Amino acid sequence: MGEHVLVRDTDRFFRRLKPRVQVALCQLPVTLILAALAVAAPAVWPTLIENPVFIASIVLMCALFLACFLVPWERLPVNAYLVIPILDLLVIGLARNGAVPAVAGLGVLAIFPVIWLSASGSFVKTSIVLSFIGPLLIGLPSLLQKFPRISPSDIATATLLPLMMLAVSLAIRFASANIRVQRQRLERKDAELRELLIQSRTRERLFKTILDTIDVGIVAVDADGHKVLVNDQQKAFLQAASPAGAAAEMQESGQLMFGQDKVTPLPEDKRPIRRAVAGETFANYLVWLGQGSARRAVSTAARIIRNDDGGFSGAVVVYSDVTGLVEALSAKEELISNVSHEFRSPLMSVLGNVDLVLDEAEALSSAAVQRLEVVQRNAERLLSLVSDLLVSASTVLAVHARRTDLASLIDTTIGSAQAQADASNVSLSIDTPAPLWAHADPLRISQALDNLVSNAIKYSPDGGAVTVRARTSEDWVQLQVQDTGMGISEEETSRIFTRFFRTQAARQAAIPGVGLGLSITKTIVERHGGAITCVSKPGAGTTFTMTLPREHS
Repeated sequence: MGEHVLVRDTDRFFRRLKPRVQVALCQLPVTLILAALAVAAPAVWPTLIENPVFIASIVLMCALFLACFLVPWERLPVNAYLVIPILDLLVIGLARNGAVPAVAGLGVLAIFPVIWLSASGSFVKTSIVLSFIGPLLIGLPSLLQKFPRISPSDIATATLLPLMMLAVSLAIRFASANIRVQRQRLERKDAELRELLIQSRTRERLFKTILDTIDVGIVAVDADGHKVLVNDQQKAFLQAASPAGAAAEMQESGQLMFGQDKVTPLPEDKRPIRRAVAGETFANYLVWLGQGSARRAVSTAARIIRNDDGGFSGAVVVYSDVTGLVEALSAKEELISNVSHEFRSPLMSVLGNVDLVLDEAEALSSAAVQRLEVVQRNAERLLSLVSDLLVSASTVLAVHARRTDLASLIDTTIGSAQAQADASNVSLSIDTPAPLWAHADPLRISQALDNLVSNAIKYSPDGGAVTVRARTSEDWVQLQVQDTGMGISEEETSRIFTRFFRTQAARQAAIPGVGLGLSITKTIVERHGGAITCVSKPGAGTTFTMTLPREHS
């Protein structure tokens, strides 16, 4: 590769020269040798000065060298300069035959015009013929002087030089052809590389434009945590997270970054880029950047980059501004909480007064008592709805987990639901070991179990069976609440834990409820570090499975 580069650079240098200088440089080797011979002749070979043939060769060589500079080659046909090496063969022939016997071997100078003719790449057949005929004619006069006493040795000597020059010409031809092929390959590769470079730069500009257009901050880091790509939106985030007077390009450890409470600074090992460099993959990781009016809520996600060997080579971290969404949710939850709280007080007053009146039911007619009981039931439903709304609106549902016997909680739930089950002609059964220990908040898990068992009874309106089962592993406890009721379609199953969602069958059957119980249950289970799933089929019942940690992790 280095040789190709050297040839290419030399070729470019030669092409930058003017045509006259190019021809003169090609003629220079023969001219210098004969000029040196002429200068040394008076002292070394005095007889050469007296030889008219030798003098004629020197004069002709000088004329050719001057012609290199004086002839306007750029105005003549492209290969007109090749007349110079052809005439060189004549000059070398005169010099060689004029210098014999004082100086032998000047015929070897024919190699220079032969190289010139062969390297030109023009007149291939003519140059090959001249490469043999020219040197042959140079040695022919010496051979004719011995006629008729010409020996085989003389013939071999006379033909050796032409054969050598022919071999040199052919070798140069082949070498030139190979060089041209290599040059063409290099030019094609160079063109391909230039095209790829143009395409790469175009894609890079397009990629950068896209990255700078989207309203999501993107940071790419290498395996050492050094940033290799930051788009404009991320620069804005960095500016917001930088302390006053600090550069926006400062390290993540110095940025103003807080947890969900907006006050507690995030530890270094909990910051998004630090987590990504540690090899973590995460999503929906909420952090707060900056302080005051410039503070932004940002949802972050990270994906690691692997090299060809599967090792860690970097990561991409994405920052999405969710300030408006977080503030809207906070405002909504605050409104629901305030309204629910305002409803709770008058409802408690209504229930209290209804209870006082019902305590004196002897003084009332049976119709009045029935109406008061209707008021009491509906007030209790409203109070239950308000309680659910308060729990649902709570951004931090408090969970105080401890070692708890779930078997006793299940017994209590079944006992509380027995009256509802009897009214709906639903049988209740338990299939759980006792004791059944888990790391859980007994109050919250009881609330979740009550929701599931109550729903199972409600959605078995024509009677049926509800079974609560449990199975354990080394790390987990699974609680199942299975009913034989109306069931849920596959599409509805995927939405069953959404707030205020109710199935079409439940609405058609006028089953009471607002669609908050399962959402609250899911929140309770997830706050325990567990999970809840639903498997159901229309007409074949439903099974809810809660998975809870067995021990504190």
